[in-house]
Amino acid sequence: MRSINARKIIKILETNGFILSRQKGSHMIWKNPASGIIVPLPLHGKSKPIPIGTFLAIVKQSKIPKEKFK
Repeated sequence: MRSINARKIIKILETNGFILSRQKGSHMIWKNPASGIIVPLPLHGKSKPIPIGTFLAIVKQSKIPKEKFK
């Protein structure tokens, strides 16, 4: 699985019901009101790829199937 940039992750989170809860510095905190799941997203440049370990942590925390992150 390849990592993707923050802009694509934001679109995927929004289409799966997540809303931007708050932002502090370079980290956006996304929350799904229906399930209560909270996902932090580092924003170190929207077009810069997220490191693979961080990307996999985002996938795991969001509980969105990996197939949707392609």
